[in-house]
Amino acid sequence: MTINPSRVLGRTGVLVTPLTLGTMNFGRWQEEDESIRIIHAALDAGITAVDTADVYAQGVSEEIIAKAIKGRRDDIFLATKFHGQIGDNPQHAGNSRHWIVRAVENSLRRLGTDHIDLYQAHRPDPRTDLLETLQTLNDLIHQGKIRYYGTSVFPAHQLVEAHWLAEKHGLIAPHTEQLPYSLLVRGAEREVFPVVRKYGVGVISYGPLAAGWLSGRYRVGGEQPESARADLVPGRFDIGIERNQRKLAAADALARLAEDNGLTLVDLALAFALNHPAVSSVIIGPRTFPHLEAYLKAATVELGEDILDRIDEIVDPGTHFLERDTGRDTPSLQPAALRRNRTNDH
Repeated sequence: MTINPSRVLGRTGVLVTPLTLGTMNFGRWQEEDESIRIIHAALDAGITAVDTADVYAQGVSEEIIAKAIKGRRDDIFLATKFHGQIGDNPQHAGNSRHWIVRAVENSLRRLGTDHIDLYQAHRPDPRTDLLETLQTLNDLIHQGKIRYYGTSVFPAHQLVEAHWLAEKHGLIAPHTEQLPYSLLVRGAEREVFPVVRKYGVGVISYGPLAAGWLSGRYRVGGEQPESARADLVPGRFDIGIERNQRKLAAADALARLAEDNGLTLVDLALAFALNHPAVSSVIIGPRTFPHLEAYLKAATVELGEDILDRIDEIVDPGTHFLERDTGRDTPSLQPAALRRNRTNDH
């Protein structure tokens, strides 16, 4: 099964495939040889966009990609990210000019390329003035080291601020936003999607299977699924915890909806994520060849209005079950002193 570049990435004019190959697992949960084989299979199936980050396996993911795309670089829209800490030095992180100009050189070297098609701020950095980040990324565009730049998991108000600052200072505004979006994580519909559509920002969404909740293994009355990700953050996945019961019920209802319409839950989940008009491409992270084949098949599924209406009945539009599912730790909520006005009585 082959897919073709058929979607425009925001206002860039660049055509990308509906699916983007995500590489977070490469070098961490997947060995190099297997990772390269999956990358080659994805490219052979027509996928043209590959997304990584310098923090994935501390640069190993980027190095694996370099080996896999050798001789095919010109046919690939290559995206990576900066922000996460590299090594033990806390200065080797963040969104400051001091770190970005070093981080981009490191990524270019590891990726074996002279330019990055899309360079993304992996998370907001409350310690760095946003204007400094935008100016630095604009400089990298002018230097030819990156073609476009974007943000990842930025709240709506910061996306608006970024475009206001760009207009005020004569800068190129962010071209993309990367965020989680799925049948169970629909918060972006409330504020972020209206903002990105207003400013012509392309959305590259991730987590269409909601970190495994929509794999089909989470069912009411079923056993607790085994998962490497669940082992890292068990509270987010433990079906025995009360706060996860509503999510489990929704996942089960969605699985039954898929079955009633001759689909797998993966079909339903990926087709749903691709259906939103704000979404340019959806990141997939196959760990096996059958996973890749299932994603490719799901990308061809179209959902009727009756199914979409039923989805809305199961999970309210614009909602999510856990704040952690949004992919960000909201700075205004932690520590507690930021949200409490207390007087000290001594």
